Amino acid sequence: MPRRPQQPSRITVGGMEAVALPVAEYEQLLASRRQMGGQSARIRALSDRLRRTERLLDDLEELIGAADDEAAGLRRAVAELLRRHRGAAQ
Repeated sequence: MPRRPQQPSRITVGGMEAVALPVAEYEQLLASRRQMGGQSARIRALSDRLRRTERLLDDLEELIGAADDEAAGLRRAVAELLRRHRGAAQ
């Protein structure tokens, strides 16, 4: 079981309240902060990719809707595929 950190010591420095952490806990806090920054960057990248994919699907759906009747079977199959994937994503 991981050791639970103790409550940090509260100190006053220059009239302002602060906390004193052991060096190991401070380094762990910095490492956690770096990890969160990396996760945030990955989430932003995935969000951008999701928006681009949604635009692609919208454009594809519009293109399929404008196709002539010779490709009606393919158009229906692709439209159904888009609906199915959109339904699964929601």
